[in-house]
Amino acid sequence: MNGRTKKISAFCNDALGNLDGVGIARKISSGDISAAEAVESAITRAQAVNPAINAIVTETFDRARRQVQKTLSGPFAGVPSFIKDTDDVEGVPTLWGSRALPNKPVQTTKRFVKQFFSLGFICLGKSALPEFGLTATTEPRSSGITRNPWNTDYSTGGSSGGSAALVASGVVPIAHGNDGGGSIRIPAACCGLVGLKPSRGRLERVEGDSLMPVNILHQGILTRTVRDTAAFYASAEQYRCAPKMPEIGDVQHPGRRRLRIALFTDTPYGTPCHTESSDLVRRIGTLCERLGHKVTEISCPCNAQMADDFILYWGLTAFSIRFFGRLIIAPGFDKNKLEPWTIEISRHFQKNFLKLPSTIKSLIKFTKAYNDIFSACDILLNPTLAHPAPEIGYMGPDVPFDEAFERVRQYVVFTPQQNVTGTPAISLPVGFSANGLPLGVQFGAAFGQEKTLLELAFELEEANPWPRIDQK
Repeated sequence: MNGRTKKISAFCNDALGNLDGVGIARKISSGDISAAEAVESAITRAQAVNPAINAIVTETFDRARRQVQKTLSGPFAGVPSFIKDTDDVEGVPTLWGSRALPNKPVQTTKRFVKQFFSLGFICLGKSALPEFGLTATTEPRSSGITRNPWNTDYSTGGSSGGSAALVASGVVPIAHGNDGGGSIRIPAACCGLVGLKPSRGRLERVEGDSLMPVNILHQGILTRTVRDTAAFYASAEQYRCAPKMPEIGDVQHPGRRRLRIALFTDTPYGTPCHTESSDLVRRIGTLCERLGHKVTEISCPCNAQMADDFILYWGLTAFSIRFFGRLIIAPGFDKNKLEPWTIEISRHFQKNFLKLPSTIKSLIKFTKAYNDIFSACDILLNPTLAHPAPEIGYMGPDVPFDEAFERVRQYVVFTPQQNVTGTPAISLPVGFSANGLPLGVQFGAAFGQEKTLLELAFELEEANPWPRIDQK
């Protein structure tokens, strides 16, 4: 730990070294290291840094040690990882970042987790999130603050903040995340990671999502390298090929096609985002031009009405949890133990529930308008977030609701569009703020075009390499 920057790194000269997931899997497959050595190294790293970053809710270290004694298979066989504590793993509690759920092992494993485990990952435990993933920083009262390993005074983002902290700090190379309004891309931007939110249905879907009038929930992962993200999706297709969309395939290199990229930095509210965020987007736009892509600047394709419609719809999620938690979450759910943010965002929906039919209609209409954009361009380029990662407490549970609500509203303005439309978007850690925190930019594409995003990401990773936390 560096006393000046409060940086936390688990990287060391062990079996994992500074390898990504593909590199670790290859060393295990070749016999250079064993799966047991890889898992034990990750456990040692977790024990070393988790007291500082507080990213693990439930550890399953002994279970992982037993698992690696069995015959392993899959392209990531033996690679250690974590599951975000939203998804059930048989025999392990699922707590959703909340005190409202009983700390009891669940009896089943969710569909996506089965897909994830089919690739050979070894689960070391469950990672932290804000209560029910309903805000953009990981500071739940149930398990405490998860801290950004680049500087522990700052937020990891949310809601996949625990997974992001574990990957960024070097505990594991890949971890599960999911995304209902930016929850993969937000922590990727805050923690210097690659965060791809895939097209709706690309991976196994969240149970119960068919009940939602507009399905905004997407599964995924966080990684340090484009290679790991691409390899994961290529491998996941071998388990289940997504219906009614083009295959991604095994993307390993930049694409040859030069793309039409539409760049914007203004927010849906017509306000400018932080200059560091906008300047980075324009710098990356210039880099894309040097690489031969055609870049044009446009206005934000989302307006204030759509942004506020999404917030109201988001409130429906909180309302459903608050009043139907025993049916949709767990029988032992106790709404009297919910945090103030969950209660107040639910009340925001209650006050405006008569607007729900028009809100749903508006969101569906936006989907068509958004898809039409890609008749004139191949890629959208914009900031992932309106400003760099804030300090711990800026959106925390002790901030009065009205103030926290406005801060979240102005911070998370660029990511919800792809949740509504079901289209893919990737956050890449291509820059740093003046105080040394990672900054991300987001690339969005038309439905089913993850391959295009990954090819562009490979190209930018080569042209503009991003450092890991252990590098100076």
